[in-house]
Amino acid sequence: MNDNKLHRLADAAGLMRDWQSFNGEPRQVSDEGMRRILGALGLACGSDEECLQSLAQLEGGRLPALVTATVGQPLRLHLPPALARSPYRIDLEGGGHVDGRFGDDLSHGTALAAIDACGYHTLHTDDGDVCLAVAPPRCFGVADALAQHPQAARAWGIGVQLYSLRRDGDGGYGDYTALRELVRRAAGRGAAAVAISPVHAMFSADVHRFSPYGPSSRLFLNALHVDPAEVLGMNALHEALSEEGGDAAQQLAALERQELIDWPAAAALRLRLLRRLHDMFLRRGDRHAFDAFRAREGVALRDHACFEAIHAWRLAQGENGDWRSWPDGLRDPRAPEVAQFAREHAAEVDFHEFLQWQAARGLAAAQQAGREAGMPIGLIADLAVGADSAGSQAWSRQDEIINGLSVGAPPDQLNTRGQSWGIGAFSPHAMKARGFGAYLEMLRATFSHGGGARIDHVLGLARLWLVPHGASPEDGAYLRYPIDDLLRLIALESWRHRAIVIGEDLGTVPAGFDTRLADAGLLGIRVLQFQQDGRRFFGAREYPRSAIATTTTHDLPTMAGWWAGRDIDWRVKLDLLEPGQTEAAARDARAHERHTLWAALRNEGLVHGEPSDQPRQVLDAAAAFIAATPAPLAILPVEDALGLVEQPNLPGTIDEHPNWRRRLPQPVENLLDAPEVAARLAQLNRTRNDQGEH
Repeated sequence: MNDNKLHRLADAAGLMRDWQSFNGEPRQVSDEGMRRILGALGLACGSDEECLQSLAQLEGGRLPALVTATVGQPLRLHLPPALARSPYRIDLEGGGHVDGRFGDDLSHGTALAAIDACGYHTLHTDDGDVCLAVAPPRCFGVADALAQHPQAARAWGIGVQLYSLRRDGDGGYGDYTALRELVRRAAGRGAAAVAISPVHAMFSADVHRFSPYGPSSRLFLNALHVDPAEVLGMNALHEALSEEGGDAAQQLAALERQELIDWPAAAALRLRLLRRLHDMFLRRGDRHAFDAFRAREGVALRDHACFEAIHAWRLAQGENGDWRSWPDGLRDPRAPEVAQFAREHAAEVDFHEFLQWQAARGLAAAQQAGREAGMPIGLIADLAVGADSAGSQAWSRQDEIINGLSVGAPPDQLNTRGQSWGIGAFSPHAMKARGFGAYLEMLRATFSHGGGARIDHVLGLARLWLVPHGASPEDGAYLRYPIDDLLRLIALESWRHRAIVIGEDLGTVPAGFDTRLADAGLLGIRVLQFQQDGRRFFGAREYPRSAIATTTTHDLPTMAGWWAGRDIDWRVKLDLLEPGQTEAAARDARAHERHTLWAALRNEGLVHGEPSDQPRQVLDAAAAFIAATPAPLAILPVEDALGLVEQPNLPGTIDEHPNWRRRLPQPVENLLDAPEVAARLAQLNRTRNDQGEH
């Protein structure tokens, strides 16, 4: 086989043969690796003939399903040559139309006159219709959110892992009711936003899967965070506990007292109670609001509920829950066997639709509480980079989600061995061919429950590191994505939902990528621990206006933990130091970093004298430091507000570290009331307002 044809196909498919490691070393993907990835993309490449056929498949020549453009700028598109000189008509979403005629030569594409109205317009041609997605030049921004709040100068917010919240009666982990209370309390301190961990739908029949970044579907919500007392009231919950029998109430209380979340036990009990409440709901007979929700969510909700029901049934029968191993008739959501299963298990399907209704009500109530308390932004949702390949979204959207490849990351400074996360990604070719339908429904689902969204691993808008199933993360490759289209769709949807957009741009960032995000009004993230060049930490005024400022993230040590070297303790214990690095070298490097951070804080007038072994001064100064930056939004994770030492997640571990299981030490009702915490937030609030006046 002529490798040139393989390489031509890889290039046409957007598969990058050459790439650079995080330290600048040139690397190259093997031909065998390219064949495995191209094959998973549906591009046969076992011979020269197959490569040529796949190239022709990519070149297409068909009418595009959707074309994006920026408002007020000419719209360029590629059309079949047969449409030359034929008439067209554009129906504008807001009313009105534009008539025209294509030019004589369409071989190199054509440009339509600029459209001055944002929206989803329809181009009618003799060969079919094309959706024209005309976007504003940038996303809805923090300044736009603050425009209706003249008293707000520059915004700040709190970041929280939702599951970590405590309240009396929560059954062992955080829920939407606790979130609602936190939002109210944070708003009372002056916060404009509360950024939360992902609340995507998980696998209710497999409560051992609880990483919020490995969801079953990003189209729906995690029903495990539903507060049973909010479903039909406290009396109904007591009745459900009585029906459950045994020591259910005592078990709830015992789960609440635990320092770490016991997900299998707590989630299983929560689901049993929710089933009993669903039965009570059915007996009461008033389904008007529920049926309205079902009608609004449509086929997507039905698909998810069917998946949950089939998945649970298969596991109960001792079968594999992975839909890719199901019988043929159950692998296709549109197959008659699935419809028959739904009829035979109607109550189970109804239960999972009911859970989504309750979850949507709970999250909406938290957002409404923030708005009523004066928050200009409110909740900032977290959109995970992918969904589990064995989950609901991959099952129901098989035409657009790649099977056989996992999203991950090459070796970098965050994880020197690379990562393969076991989650699926959209195929860029299928997205284009199908008008970005599944991508748009995901964006709308994310934006619909808050005032903003954080896009995890936003680098994936330009390229994703994809690893063949069973291969080492180092044997993956970058696949290019249609970044211009994706950014325009994000901007259009952000304005339609009036929601800000943040992109997690940490890791190996391509040259110029941050500028592209800034131009699109999509905020990057600047983490205090990373804002250094090895010799010094950057000053507050050196931070850009195009990114939020924060002290840490869920994948990094807390400020108190970083100062104490707690993350080094864990990495030594679990053999996760960088290759060739000794414990002594790691601690010497941290001592140097502590010295240079202290110097940066001292230059800002936030600390004095020599570094202290006590973290309080650093915690206070770090909060004030991010507030003093020009960033439009400063986010203080609640772990740093409280001065906690342990981090929520340690990348590169599963069970060795208690990832996604840590609970906050105080109940949500007084979480922000301790004198140290209240003073820290008050300083953050004052500094943000003072900065906004200059």
